[in-house]
Amino acid sequence: MCLLNKITIADLNSEDFNPFYQSYIDNNGGNTLLESLSKGFSDIDDLFLKLTESKLQYAYAPLKWTIAEVLIHLADTERIFQYRSLCFSRGDNTALPGFDENAYVPNSNAAHRNLASIKEELIAVRNATLSLFKSFSSQQLNTKGLASGSEMSVAATGFIISGHLTHHFNIIETRYLKK
Repeated sequence: MCLLNKITIADLNSEDFNPFYQSYIDNNGGNTLLESLSKGFSDIDDLFLKLTESKLQYAYAPLKWTIAEVLIHLADTERIFQYRSLCFSRGDNTALPGFDENAYVPNSNAAHRNLASIKEELIAVRNATLSLFKSFSSQQLNTKGLASGSEMSVAATGFIISGHLTHHFNIIETRYLKK
């Protein structure tokens, strides 16, 4: 049985992540890590059924990101948390830096992307995340490292990845698609 099918957020403790990430962690409910990461695929499919090419460049207020920028932000952030998970699991004790999400967006090329390419990227990134996390042993899932000045466990990074997607998809649904 896959280890990811056994671990839930109830298995995490307060030392596994910075409190900043609590809302992302909570977005996983009672799901196992495998269920949470796998659910991302159906969530992507469901959201993209509601999007059109013209909606990609919509921002609900001045100075807010467009839908395309939010979606590329999700891919960027998931990759960064994959890297953190990989480093921690392999015993790399290097303190990893934070990242400025607002600096990434202008360089994301989101204004020149279409629905199909963004969806393809999100699915590819999630497939890579799932493959990486399925490779981890129980010991690796419990391994901690330092990123953005805080300790976090590999398992917590998986729940953060999943909950971060849910967080932004909820924002897209409530602020971008509900007019």
